[in-house]
Parts: sequence; structure tokens; C-alpha cells
Amino acid sequence: MNGFYIIKSIVRKHVDLSRVVFRDSQSYFSVLLDDNNRKPICRLWLNGVSKKYIGVFDNEKKEVRIEIETLDDIYSYSNEILESLRLYLKDS
Repeated sequence: MNGFYIIKSIVRKHVDLSRVVFRDSQSYFSVLLDDNNRKPICRLWLNGVSKKYIGVFDNEKKEVRIEIETLDDIYSYSNEILESLRLYLKDS
């Protein structure tokens, strides 16, 4: 949940936070816009003991997984997270 709160703090100036939700699955933790699985802002892969990842999406909505060591590393990818969000905001 702390990762979700970090993502919300990154996007808070760009979108109403009530539109940002999460879905947890066995493999990853998705942060979505408008509770729509076709609008993923990012994915967090935190279940692994040795490696953790953040998945961000490029302009073609293709996921790019980046290894992180701690949850604080998510802040280093703020630009990528905001770019994923902008893809959906410009479509609406």
C-alpha cells in the first residue's frame, strides 16, 4: 500500500486522486486511472524476495520493467509515471 501512496503523491497535481485506484493480483499490484484495467498508470512487482520492479508504460502503452531496491526509488521514475498518466488524460 505504501507504493500506492507514493504513486498518488506523484500524480496528485495532475489528476483528481479519486480517479486513481489499485488492483492487487498474485503477480503484481496495478495502479489504474478510473478503475479501468486499460488505463494502467504503473505496476509494482514487489512480491519477490530478491528483486523488486516498477512497470511503467511508454507511448505505445508497452510496459517497461525497471528494477528498484526500495519503495523510495519509485520517486526516481516520477517523469515516467506522469507520462503514462498523460497518455490517458489526453485521450479523454
